[in-house]
Amino acid sequence: MTAVALSRRTIADIGEPEFAARLARQGLGVRIGPFDVKLRSGVRTIDSALHRLYRDYVLLDGDDQVFNIHLRIVSTRHWRRPHKRMVRLLVDGRAPHEDLPLDQALAVLEWGLNLAIALRSHSWLMLHSATVERHGGVLLLPAWPGSGKTTLCTALVFRGWRLFSDEFGLVEPLSGTVAPIPRPMALKNASIEVIRGFAPGAELGPTIPNTRKGTIAHVKAPTESIQSSSKSAAVRWIVFPRWSAGAEFACEEMPKLDAFTMLATNAFNYEMLGESAFIAVRRLVETARCFRLVYSELDRAVAFLNGLADSK
Repeated sequence: MTAVALSRRTIADIGEPEFAARLARQGLGVRIGPFDVKLRSGVRTIDSALHRLYRDYVLLDGDDQVFNIHLRIVSTRHWRRPHKRMVRLLVDGRAPHEDLPLDQALAVLEWGLNLAIALRSHSWLMLHSATVERHGGVLLLPAWPGSGKTTLCTALVFRGWRLFSDEFGLVEPLSGTVAPIPRPMALKNASIEVIRGFAPGAELGPTIPNTRKGTIAHVKAPTESIQSSSKSAAVRWIVFPRWSAGAEFACEEMPKLDAFTMLATNAFNYEMLGESAFIAVRRLVETARCFRLVYSELDRAVAFLNGLADSK
């Protein structure tokens, strides 16, 4: 098999048994957007879910492969209650936080990847934002937890938008383009059943109860989004969403100064990047249309955003 053919192999090509064996032994390399990640897992209960959620990603199995991120999860025992099984996350061999219950291993691995990206991605302006693309233009949905951004992002992805991320907007400071990093989208609590009803074709991983963020289920990123993850695009719309139970739908265009302040506030590394972050945020709000969106009905919000993208 040629080197080119090898580079195009996906996780699905090796099958679940070999996938699990590699995870448990030497580890397994996977390309996720702009990142080359080495995964190792000693928790066999998540092998099947991981294989399903990541089966479309490019497999990196060259001996000379260099990785941006090394993640490992291992099974441990609670130090005060030895009968209780726990899971430990290791990022480059170090544990960034306390051990968590073993049945949360999949969520721990996904949180660990979020953490590693946040720590390693300072060549980009990192926005806490869901990010999708339609007709060549990127829609940023910057918001803090509880605003409904992942639910709205997931709904848009199943209504014709390309997934970049439900968590990060990776903006190249000089060009202003956004790098895709399509990964499983983490729905929480009531949003899980909302999306099951809204998008019956969505493929969900196992439901994980009682995490620090409530009940979680991950939605597999669409195959087309994963296959297009090398294609960056420019921002055309910035919408600050807020879900509110029973609220009347409202969407209004924002003054640029307000949009600048809110977008800068939603950046993980604004202070670290300094002047280049200021210039990047200013360019984004100057060249994009900026809105505040309040909604309670998912269909109404999706219809509005589809109409916004489809209008001339």
